[in-house]
Amino acid sequence: MARQHAQLPVSSPRLLASAIGVAITAGSAGHMVFAAEKTDSKAAGNAIALDATSITGEAQDSTSYQVEKASSPKYTAPLVDTPRSVTVIPQQVLKDTGALNMQDALRTVPGITFGAGEGGNPQGDRPFIRGFDAQGDTYLDGVRDTGSQSREIFAVENIEVSKGPNSAIGGRGAAGGSINLVSKKAHLGNSFDGGFTWGSDQTQRYTMDGNYQFSDTAAGRLNLMSHESNVAGRDSVDYDRWGIAPSLAFGLGTDTRVNLDYYHLESNDTPDSGVPYTLSSPRTKAHPDKPYSGGDHSNFYGLEDRDFRKGRTDTATFAIEHDLSDSLTIKNTLRHGTSMQDYILTQPDDSKGNVNNGSVWRRANTRVSNTETTTNQTDLFGNFYVAGFKNSFSTGVEYTREESQKSSYNVDTDTTPRTTNVASSTNCTPSMIGASSGYNCTSLSNPNANDPWNGAISRNYAGTDTKANTYALYVFDTLELNQQWLVNMGLRYDHFDTKYRSYEANGATTVNKGVEAKGKDTSEFVTGQFGVVYKPAENGSIYASYATSATPPGSTLGEGMDGNPLGGTVDRSKNLLSSDMEPETTKNYEIGTKWDLLNDRLSLTADIFRTEKDNARVQTDTTSYENVGKTRVQGLELSASGKLTDKWQVFAGYAYMDSEQVDGGPLGKANDGNQLPNTPKNSASLWTTYQLTPKLTVGGGAFYVDDVFGSAANTTMVDSYVRYDAMAAYKLSKNVDLQLNVQNLTNEVYYDKAFSTHFANQAAGRTALLSTNFHF
Repeated sequence: MARQHAQLPVSSPRLLASAIGVAITAGSAGHMVFAAEKTDSKAAGNAIALDATSITGEAQDSTSYQVEKASSPKYTAPLVDTPRSVTVIPQQVLKDTGALNMQDALRTVPGITFGAGEGGNPQGDRPFIRGFDAQGDTYLDGVRDTGSQSREIFAVENIEVSKGPNSAIGGRGAAGGSINLVSKKAHLGNSFDGGFTWGSDQTQRYTMDGNYQFSDTAAGRLNLMSHESNVAGRDSVDYDRWGIAPSLAFGLGTDTRVNLDYYHLESNDTPDSGVPYTLSSPRTKAHPDKPYSGGDHSNFYGLEDRDFRKGRTDTATFAIEHDLSDSLTIKNTLRHGTSMQDYILTQPDDSKGNVNNGSVWRRANTRVSNTETTTNQTDLFGNFYVAGFKNSFSTGVEYTREESQKSSYNVDTDTTPRTTNVASSTNCTPSMIGASSGYNCTSLSNPNANDPWNGAISRNYAGTDTKANTYALYVFDTLELNQQWLVNMGLRYDHFDTKYRSYEANGATTVNKGVEAKGKDTSEFVTGQFGVVYKPAENGSIYASYATSATPPGSTLGEGMDGNPLGGTVDRSKNLLSSDMEPETTKNYEIGTKWDLLNDRLSLTADIFRTEKDNARVQTDTTSYENVGKTRVQGLELSASGKLTDKWQVFAGYAYMDSEQVDGGPLGKANDGNQLPNTPKNSASLWTTYQLTPKLTVGGGAFYVDDVFGSAANTTMVDSYVRYDAMAAYKLSKNVDLQLNVQNLTNEVYYDKAFSTHFANQAAGRTALLSTNFHF
């Protein structure tokens, strides 16, 4: 087999893993005691705790599940006085639950599900927030993190989830909300945290987090990670990645502060090809098809010798912040990042009329993509008084340049002589399983991942290049009318223009509709938020709010489900395709209440909401789109986070979502009234820990997700599930502790990603992880 792929070097993490392991374990007990004594001898005033949600240095209990304020200055009030649903997953929850990536972490937030990647929709994190695809709505320290990827959390301090339309804060998209990763940054004081995790399914994970203060105002921090694992309950799947994240800070504790941060992650996986749906003819809403593996849940339908997925992410950030006065600060953030993916993976395809006859067609999905982003964001924030009224405000400007290049592979599946030409056949039948189909057709009940597939692979340099520019201006303000009444306001103007060009392998522009297949679109839109907050007591609030978002054509630059529906009008004078598409618009109405109880140790929230998307793009024929669609999601949410007692912590939530496609346009009217894909009616999570003794803490959790439809037609679905987790942590000494996590305690077989057709992704089975952690 001839196998070629793009030059995307992924260094082996073995050297890094070994170095970290040696560094952690080489020291004797005497060395540890000496280091601890050295740490204790330092002046207490030199150690400043890192705030879990802010880099301003305000100290809080680093072990608490409760968070008081979001990290971005665009949130101009504490969370208890912010008139929208915001959930912050703090560092301690990430540690206690044994989360290893962003998807692991987000399972603790009800109302979020994940969708699968397929074909033109790339592999990587694809969260749905309140029923709306948020694949392009992830941010790093308040700056959009463009590019499809599977995100790690070894260098993440906490994760902030804002629900409801959020374009005023984040820009385009964010129809259902947004996700902001808050990175670990250098801070004053010396600290060292290291550990290794060994677990079932050959899991080995090494991490290090070291901070060193090298002057009165300067410090450096280094985070390292190496991870290898298979997946419980799945054959052949494995994950292999490593990362490094250095951070430097100067001027800490002074009026002018400078941060230099870098993040690098490489991965080399054998991806999970998923499990095919059963195949009814025809599929119906009354009896939707569900994933079926032929009787063995561990079945893998890919080819180990062919399938791979490599990725690389690099992000460099330079931020400078200056206090103009005690109440006014200006900050400039300059970031440049790249995100690359390179993969061939097998989709267990049902489109050949198989599955129910016991066979599975191995269709190859391929992608080679590179996304490059440069952003400069300037913020001015603080507070001032007008006519005796206090205003906490934030205003700023943003310029972002993004470019995405996407191509693929040629996978020739018809190179082996056979009696039946499968490539031209409409069916994959049991008689074609194995050599007669060139191993492109395999058994549903007993696939062999080591089949000697003899096809040919070569690079296909034909593809699409998409470029976009964003110019934005925004302002936010919380106006305190008196001690009981607050008004929260936000407004943002965006100018977003995008251009794309589809080209042949030789670089020539593809001809489409008689003209070259290149197009452009320019969208200008204003989004906002407005909320009124009533405080019956200092520790509580009742609010009503309204917020909007806008999603222009080409908003994901080909890195999500939104492609390039820009070819609506042919402009022959300029030899290009122009678009008259308007941005999709989303509006949200929300009423809620928030309370900090038990001496402000426990935060409780409740809200009811209604989110409506108008101007949704729908395909009206094979080549045209119109802004005629409408969807709606409404429901309620409850959450609790913090300490019930000094020893008992809880992080819990519940979401009810009633979703409906109101108008699917000319080609989608048959689905009107259906439940939206990836939108469970009920979802809930509960995670709690209790400190039995000063050294021993135990905990556990339950996570429930209702039935989820994969398709808008509601003809494919995955069943509801309940997953149980457990943990125990024991302090061997002040500097060493052990932690055992058992995830999916009952070995529940469930599916956590549903694609509209063809397949669903099965979640990991029972997984045990034993961690040894060192702290100095």
